[in-house]
Amino acid sequence: MRLSAVVAKMKEIPTDDLAFGKGRLREDGRKIHDMHLFEVKAPEESKKPWDYYKFVRTVPGEKAFRPLADGRCPLVHL
Repeated sequence: MRLSAVVAKMKEIPTDDLAFGKGRLREDGRKIHDMHLFEVKAPEESKKPWDYYKFVRTVPGEKAFRPLADGRCPLVHL
């Protein structure tokens, strides 16, 4: 199988991994997935060891990464 066929197939298949969760490979090869925003807690907010972060919100993948059109990737024909 040619490399270009493998890459094309990878872009068709949704991704789901432990590090970044569900996503997809965009036409330019960038993995698009939701990003989570956390805030560091003040010391008095921490209730137990390793309780350092407070979840703020989830940014959808399409908003979290540079738009495809702004990337000027030579592999993408818009």
